[in-house]
Amino acid sequence: MRETELKGVVPDEQDARERLVRAGASLTFHGRLEDRRFDTASRRLLARDEVLRIRVAHDATGTTTQLDFKGPTSYEGGYKHREELSLAVGDSTLCARLLENLGFVETRQIDREAQVYELDGAQVRFERYPRMDLLVEIEGNPTAIERAIAILGLPRESFTTERVSAFVTRYEARTGLRAAISDREAQGDFRDSLADA
Repeated sequence: MRETELKGVVPDEQDARERLVRAGASLTFHGRLEDRRFDTASRRLLARDEVLRIRVAHDATGTTTQLDFKGPTSYEGGYKHREELSLAVGDSTLCARLLENLGFVETRQIDREAQVYELDGAQVRFERYPRMDLLVEIEGNPTAIERAIAILGLPRESFTTERVSAFVTRYEARTGLRAAISDREAQGDFRDSLADA
């Protein structure tokens, strides 16, 4: 599957969510997302701009786990594109052990609370990290993405194809605080490289 997306900072979450609901968006997920990224010790996947991760989603209905692969990023028409393949798995711990037995190591943890809305072919996901700006990621075809941005009422120029690491860098420059995009970082353990975010 080809993923097309943009990200931006949300200064007023309540206003943005209310705008979506008024436009007919439906809330499809409200819970916690935990990503564990894997690579070889030599960072072979990072060098090829590929991502291998286990994503665990917890909400009121239970817990789901998937193994994801993301191919190299391309940029066309002002949007970020990449191939994404996902496979539902039953046990995140067992999946991690399988990857480790194949020679992969965990390189990055990313934890956040998320609310996901569906609106006319766009998926709009609000992401609240332990210590960072609130981000919104919009996926879909370009027409659906642009419609969702207009409905959110946020400046179009505030949306970008940049990775989370760029948002971290801007947050830290603006606030003078160390951003935390995982629970481990919120506790002061910054062993993960920002390049892996």
